[in-house]
Amino acid sequence: MSDGGATYLLDAGEVRRSVTRIAHERNKGAAAVVLIGIAARGDDLARRLAAEIERIEGPPAVPVGTLDITFYRDDIGLRAEAPEVHETQIPFDISGRAVVLVDDVLFTGRTIRAALDALVDFGRPQSIQLAVLVDRGHRELPIRPDYVGKNVPTRRDEDVAVLLVETDGEDGVVVREREGKPA
Repeated sequence: MSDGGATYLLDAGEVRRSVTRIAHERNKGAAAVVLIGIAARGDDLARRLAAEIERIEGPPAVPVGTLDITFYRDDIGLRAEAPEVHETQIPFDISGRAVVLVDDVLFTGRTIRAALDALVDFGRPQSIQLAVLVDRGHRELPIRPDYVGKNVPTRRDEDVAVLLVETDGEDGVVVREREGKPA
């Protein structure tokens, strides 16, 4: 499906099924697990995953936190636009727990590297796993997700955008040509 230069890779139903599949795949036993979503959109996906895990496994609810990685990025002074800063909210101890880091799109791996750096400021988890809705390839760092909604081969000059009801009014994943940005 295409919409004004954008091609839909996932529609709302496919996004929902991907979240459900990830919830089924992740480690069983919610007691020692916490979900931490990377702002923005990873945190919304983390809340959806927590709700789906609770629906599947029953209470107790999986704790969910939000992590802002803005000041941990390695390109903070290299971008022309000012970074959008979000609030980090991790109202629980991550030490000794299995952390599932949640993001919308995995591309070069640099966002995840920044998130790993940021997480150690909050404690020493037993383990860290990675769940992403879309893995588009083109890794620059040796980072691989544990849970993937959909692998989508893309070109480096394309943008992949995850749309979520919470922020965009609809669910979907679109790919479009990058406008005015260097490859």
